Amino acid sequence: MSLTSQRVFVAGHRGMAGSAIVRELRRRGYEHIVTRSRTELDLIDQAQVKAFFETENIGVVYLAAAKVGGILANDTYPADFLYDNLMIEANVIQAAHAAGVERLVFLGSSCIYPKHAEQPMHEDALLTGPLEPTNEAYAIAKIAGLKLCEAYARQHGARYICAMPTNLYGENDSYDLNNSHVLPALIRKFHEAREANSPTVTLWGSGKPLREFLYVDDLASACVTLAESDAAAGVYNVGAGSDITIADLATIIGEVVGYDGEIVYDATKPDGTPRKLLDSSRMQGLGWQAQTGLRDGIAQTYAHYLAGRVHGAAPTVDQAQCLV
Repeated sequence: MSLTSQRVFVAGHRGMAGSAIVRELRRRGYEHIVTRSRTELDLIDQAQVKAFFETENIGVVYLAAAKVGGILANDTYPADFLYDNLMIEANVIQAAHAAGVERLVFLGSSCIYPKHAEQPMHEDALLTGPLEPTNEAYAIAKIAGLKLCEAYARQHGARYICAMPTNLYGENDSYDLNNSHVLPALIRKFHEAREANSPTVTLWGSGKPLREFLYVDDLASACVTLAESDAAAGVYNVGAGSDITIADLATIIGEVVGYDGEIVYDATKPDGTPRKLLDSSRMQGLGWQAQTGLRDGIAQTYAHYLAGRVHGAAPTVDQAQCLV
């Protein structure tokens, strides 16, 4: 049976990554995309998940559901981030296996790699050093999910593959300045500065750290490519292949938004890790390549941001930290 005619479950379809996977599946002609909201299916509840897989005849799973948040949330609620994500992963992976699901793509995060991993970060860097303390609980949960997939692949022959994306942005991103990451936070800061005719925008740090950004629809393409391919189970980094300084990123966002004031850097504030870049050669070896240029991706994201404001989805906040 062709994968496009199988029933495909996208867990976390309302999130940025999950919704992009749904769009990609539709683009490729998949006929039966199964989704459930949290009120319809609580993935933390083992009995509910088991019953779902026993009755829905699922052929392929994309596990994009997770409890996520910024540095503040991760650091404040480590028990919640560890427990909830462990339960989601364990319940879905075990129930999928018990129901005979042979193909599953689990979404991780580049935060699983050691804080001081050699750049660009290769899949082999996993568990070679200490994690970033502020998101350690989330990273440990994601590592556990990754290892669970590897274990089911090794013990049962299941094609449970792990996609490790770099910093994502795009449609359905979060613009909450207390929790969002640097790119969506900058879009909001520059937009609000333009609306207020502010002469300056002040950003934390020196602007020198390097970061890699991937448009979420490119991630979705990578995930479906992994599911459709005969690639060996394991971990696949998914990145754009290049990075950019925060200062250059801010300049591009300012231009896209139309802000013509001065960008000021507060060097008394922390920069964070100097560089975070993934080695995505393993994924590229499958014929996948990111297609969305950074400026074009930012323009598309800004359009989604404006549409969200029209519908009341982006409340304004005066001051907050941009997370990198």
